Amino acid sequence: MGANDFVTIFFLVAAVLIFFQLRSVLGRRTGNEKPPRDLYGSADPASGTTAPDAGKVVTLPRRDGTEEEDRFAAIDAFTPAGTPLNDSLREVSKVDPSFNPKEFVNGARMAYEMIVMAFADGDRKSLKGLLSREVYEGFDAAIADREAKGEKVKSTFVGIDKADIVTAEVKGTDALITMRIVSQMISATYDKADKLIDGDAEAVAEVSDLWTFARDTRSRDPNWKLVATESEQ
Repeated sequence: MGANDFVTIFFLVAAVLIFFQLRSVLGRRTGNEKPPRDLYGSADPASGTTAPDAGKVVTLPRRDGTEEEDRFAAIDAFTPAGTPLNDSLREVSKVDPSFNPKEFVNGARMAYEMIVMAFADGDRKSLKGLLSREVYEGFDAAIADREAKGEKVKSTFVGIDKADIVTAEVKGTDALITMRIVSQMISATYDKADKLIDGDAEAVAEVSDLWTFARDTRSRDPNWKLVATESEQ
């Protein structure tokens, strides 16, 4: 699947404390990390491959013109009717008729890997195409700090074990969806003398994160924005 088949991740949030969040969630995967902070303020919380063209965005597949019953059928197939999650996803579908939970999850899986690996690699070009200006500045500051210290992060993304929607809600005209993403990564940080200072170059670590995405349903822009992250480690 091409890069245009997945969700573009944009993120409008204050950059305060983002450096510590990024170091905890993406730069220091040892299995003993402290939970990073919620950047939004109140998060209710077989991967793809990195897109070959780093300048492209990731766009979620859409189903324009779908009738209400068909939309609800897709939700019922995703999670049992009558459950709180089903009810909340129906509310999202009512304000965003193109919403399909299965397609949303597929797009979020790819976006997760791209963002995690782009940050670990210090790939500003890829990050610029995936993040809003505000959050890009936070990522850029964290990468710049790492570069100033002469540190390098070497990471291998093994795969995503689970990617589940845990909550969904509509606040005003905004739809919010929180996902629990459990992935496997190998990550090691080296100082300027190429000495290992964090992580493990061989051990596979399990990483469990809660990511919350939002979209202004009044907007003609179909893209979702990442508005909160939290580690469950």
